[in-house]
Amino acid sequence: MLRSTTANMLARALVRSVRRAPPSVFMKSAPNGVLRTSLPLSRAFSAQPVAPAGASAGEVDVGKYFKPVEVTPSGVAIVRLDGPKPVNTISFEMSAAAKAMWNAEIAPRNDVKAVVFISAKSDNFIAGADIQDIKNMEDKSQLLPIIEDGIDFFKDMKAKGVPMVCAINGPALGGGLEWALWCDYRVCSDSSKTKMGLPEVKLGLLPGFGGTQNLFPLVGVQAAMDMMLTGKDIRPPKAKKMGLVDLVVSEHQLEGAAIAAAEDLASGKVKVKVPRKPKSWMNWAIEDTPPGQNKMWETINKMVMKNTNGVYPAPFAIIDCVKEGLKSSDMDARYKFEREKFAELAATSESASLIGIFDGMTALKKHSFGEPEHKVKSVAVLGAGLMGAGIAQISAEKGYRVLLKDKFDEGLAKGEAYINGNWDKKLKRKRMTKHKHNQNTASVVGLSDNTESWKDHFGKADMVIEAVFEDINLKHKVVKEIEEVTPDHCIFATNTSAIPIADIAKASKRPEQLVGMHYFSPVPSMPLLEIIPHAGTSDLTTASAYNVGTKQGKTCIAVKDVPGFYVNRCLGPFLVEVSALAKDGASLELLDKSMLNFGMPVGPVTLADEVGIDVANHVAQFLSKADLGVRMTGGDISLMGEMVEKGWLGKKSGQGFYTYDGKKKTISAEVKQYAKDFADRDLGLTEEDVQNRIVSRFVNEAVKCLEDEIISDPVNGDIGLIFGTGFAPFRGGPFRYLDTYGIDKYVAMMNGFAETYGPQFEPCQLMKDMAASGKKFHK
Repeated sequence: MLRSTTANMLARALVRSVRRAPPSVFMKSAPNGVLRTSLPLSRAFSAQPVAPAGASAGEVDVGKYFKPVEVTPSGVAIVRLDGPKPVNTISFEMSAAAKAMWNAEIAPRNDVKAVVFISAKSDNFIAGADIQDIKNMEDKSQLLPIIEDGIDFFKDMKAKGVPMVCAINGPALGGGLEWALWCDYRVCSDSSKTKMGLPEVKLGLLPGFGGTQNLFPLVGVQAAMDMMLTGKDIRPPKAKKMGLVDLVVSEHQLEGAAIAAAEDLASGKVKVKVPRKPKSWMNWAIEDTPPGQNKMWETINKMVMKNTNGVYPAPFAIIDCVKEGLKSSDMDARYKFEREKFAELAATSESASLIGIFDGMTALKKHSFGEPEHKVKSVAVLGAGLMGAGIAQISAEKGYRVLLKDKFDEGLAKGEAYINGNWDKKLKRKRMTKHKHNQNTASVVGLSDNTESWKDHFGKADMVIEAVFEDINLKHKVVKEIEEVTPDHCIFATNTSAIPIADIAKASKRPEQLVGMHYFSPVPSMPLLEIIPHAGTSDLTTASAYNVGTKQGKTCIAVKDVPGFYVNRCLGPFLVEVSALAKDGASLELLDKSMLNFGMPVGPVTLADEVGIDVANHVAQFLSKADLGVRMTGGDISLMGEMVEKGWLGKKSGQGFYTYDGKKKTISAEVKQYAKDFADRDLGLTEEDVQNRIVSRFVNEAVKCLEDEIISDPVNGDIGLIFGTGFAPFRGGPFRYLDTYGIDKYVAMMNGFAETYGPQFEPCQLMKDMAASGKKFHK
């Protein structure tokens, strides 16, 4: 929610009648990495006949989703959700079963005095809805009667006039939390798996099943907006503090506590109020007075614009729904407004793109490389620099026993300090418990060449991941040295970003157990991992790499062993075109602004500074000498080479394209003059010119990678560039972007560029074939 400092500032501003809004600190989460989200229960509410409990085969199969309802002697009906999948989700079929169950087993019974909803599964309540329900509906306006029927179903349950209690263990997300919000009382377990949230915004949607109207009266407008605009998970302690749940108990006490609460509510012993806690004068001033609301919405809108650049419609629709709820006392009208907004969002290309990312992430959790004979339990990391330390950190956090080895004690100490510093920050911010902090720390064993027992430790490793300097001779030396001390089943993974895996494997006596695992920096926060088998890598080795990466929390894509692999290969022409645009007179500010407005998280100039001018120059130089041919021409990458010679290495050196002074960055007169001298002409380029020239080089290389079977399919291609480079998520990745734009139109645009600027813009054969056939990359 709005942090207390902001709340204080807002309140003081009201008291003093200050017109200017305070600095925004509101929405922090970008819509990446998505969770299951809410969907209205189903058209089945009105279309399916009510069937008796236990019906099946052509009727509503209640038993497929619910255990038989139990009624205690005190009149508490216990409804146990138990869908056919490992995780309970809301589907059309489940929705029909829910209505049939209620009408047959709860509604007509006068002996039912209260109802408890609880999952029969040990680790989840309801994780959300099946997104396929939305995807499969071509006319999104058909969602309107479906949502209305769903709302009517819950209103019918409320009309029974008995208290309803929700018992939550594990995730209650999206539609799962909305189900809970229709109940009178919520009890949750203190399990580390228990979390509550409304992540619909991450799919370009909003909570469409009453969530935008039922949440804010319970927890307050600021807290509700924070939950819905960021899609963040709420853990039990915070849920209790904010009034989202009424009671937190241990897992084994959950059912008993829920039944007891239901009995007390039914008898009148316990009464509940909405909101649960009286508002402080400050929150009252902010949320319940016209001046306060004006400043609150001003602050929220500023932060949404700052974090989304206005290209995502869902946050603004959520804001509109809550505003409508605040001004209207007609609940039916408020729910109608909400479902209309939901249907509008569901029909947008932004939502389709974000759902495509979600589907892609789900698909990439599985692979077809088989199941390894030896399960990886111990991971050894060579090199304690930022990459190696980051790999060690995420491995320990996910339960691996980690060996972190550096050649020198000093290097090891820096790596350990980096890891512990990150964990200390998490502990301070309450994102990690003290127990978990201690557990993680104990899982990492630091070693150096001075550690006499390091070979004994490595003799028990299941996988070694090297993150040493990019030097083929050094990597050959490391491979030979490590294979002498590791067990025969041990897998050797290299984190090289450029050297062909097959070249590294030439030094191995077990080349079938050597594979590339290309992490992106900073490792703890970058979600992508490229898995690169060389021609001799066994499928089981690739499977082990995939399994380890997935457990580390990465989204893995399998990539062919070619220069640059996939992501860096696409960045090569991108970087060259940036230099070409600078030659044509585009200012550094225009380059950054154009790509930010396209939807990239940072512009190309800032990106080069962030990764390091020397690193970006190395990638460009390497790929210029590789096999991309004319696709790496058209620019002048000496732009960065000369900067390296000057010592302008980017943010890490305090001077790159920008000059860095703490959090402030500016473009100095010297750099402006350098860029001006570099330019050959001034074409008066517009923002759209810059976007189309950079993105077309980027996208064309992605399609060329598919053509050359460097990636297996468009899903891998989209996910790779979104998670590896930040390619505008709301556009769905390069392949979905082409589908939306029109491949034939894009080919025509690139042909025009080729005539004007040169053959580097010629679209690859696959793109031309797709344009001629009228097909799309995604169905």
